Amino acid sequence: MQASSHYALALDNITCTFASRDNRNARYTAVKETSLFIAPGEFVSVVGPTGCGKSTLLNVGAGLLQPSSGAVTVFGEKLAGINRRAGYMFQSEALMPWRSALDNVTAGLAFRGVPKGEARERGEEWLKRVGLGGFGDRYPHQLSGGMRKRVGMAQTLILDPDIILMDEPFSALDIQTRQLMENELLELWAAKRKAVLFITHDLDEAISMSDRVVVLSAGPGTHPIGEFTIDLPRPRDVAEIRSHPRFVELHAQIWGVLREEVLKGYQQQLTAV
Repeated sequence: MQASSHYALALDNITCTFASRDNRNARYTAVKETSLFIAPGEFVSVVGPTGCGKSTLLNVGAGLLQPSSGAVTVFGEKLAGINRRAGYMFQSEALMPWRSALDNVTAGLAFRGVPKGEARERGEEWLKRVGLGGFGDRYPHQLSGGMRKRVGMAQTLILDPDIILMDEPFSALDIQTRQLMENELLELWAAKRKAVLFITHDLDEAISMSDRVVVLSAGPGTHPIGEFTIDLPRPRDVAEIRSHPRFVELHAQIWGVLREEVLKGYQQQLTAV
């Protein structure tokens, strides 16, 4: 076991076992004896085949799921219940359709008892930071997919979490909007250097954004099978960095580990149909 006090988030020897959907008497081990350590200020991406347990690990780190075994610590303290030092940006939109963009962004502040005037001021500032100044009175249905993602990002970051958990937040966007959002996230992250645990299926996205990429095996019993330091210069433009010789080299190395697991995961999906 590593010294967990050195890490913003430490998942140490985590196993998550559930009742099988087909047979309640049977057990399914989604994640087995997996350790993942994220230092303060570090941007770590996790990649792996579809259904391998990436989101399960994220939910463990958020305190939304209690592991069957193993320990979770946050800045050296054992996690009990919800991780109050983390902000979570989900894959699906978490905006309330009856609230304006500004009211969605400030919802967390309101729940924390921040005075309305102060919350509004901070909310308007964050909308400007994500390129939505002047759009605070719009409702989610009046915004494009990329604009809604910007609102979601402001909604998460306005609470100034020490750890940012992101579950494929840009996967539904077109490639141009996605790259704009990735660059915006990197710019916001660079300003305060919070710890980030980023889940993605996109290897290009993982390499272009991260300090470190962790590769998970196909399930069941997923576990890390590779870890790569991304020694590309910062700041980065996620489109331009992909032509860097070192990016091409890292992509080939990581894909060499990931490819077989993706094929395993794909074959499992075909068998399950």
